Amino acid sequence: MLAGCSDDVPPAETGEETEIPEEIRETSNRAVQPEGQVEGATPMEERVATIGVLNKRNNATRDIELTPGEQQRLGNIIVGLSACERTAPWETQKETGAFVQVMVRNPNAENTDFQRIFSGWLFKNSPSLNVVEHPIYDVWVKDCAMSFPGEEA
Repeated sequence: MLAGCSDDVPPAETGEETEIPEEIRETSNRAVQPEGQVEGATPMEERVATIGVLNKRNNATRDIELTPGEQQRLGNIIVGLSACERTAPWETQKETGAFVQVMVRNPNAENTDFQRIFSGWLFKNSPSLNVVEHPIYDVWVKDCAMSFPGEEA
């Protein structure tokens, strides 16, 4: 029980990027093709989402930027992005969201398999609508970089 309190932080927990296992990379997230996309808005594959990841064990926070279809591994967690969206500037209620998948590997397990713990939409302004529930990691959406016609860059 006290092993979790040691000062020795495995290299995978320091926030440095590590390689994604081949079997997970092969089942990579594919970008969602929006049906009613606004003419002239940034195409889905060119959008960039900023996702926050917190390791509660060592209080390390990291922001990662992903484009739809991309995954990034930070030690024992892999975060993938399928889509990101924000409301148009002329909408009255502002919202930013991202469809993410989160996979975690148990560092104490003998195998190195990653288990999907979350797949769904996360919302910046309404974080309680959908939450990544995990005892070690917290994941949230911070931004979706995209533009609409007539919007100032």
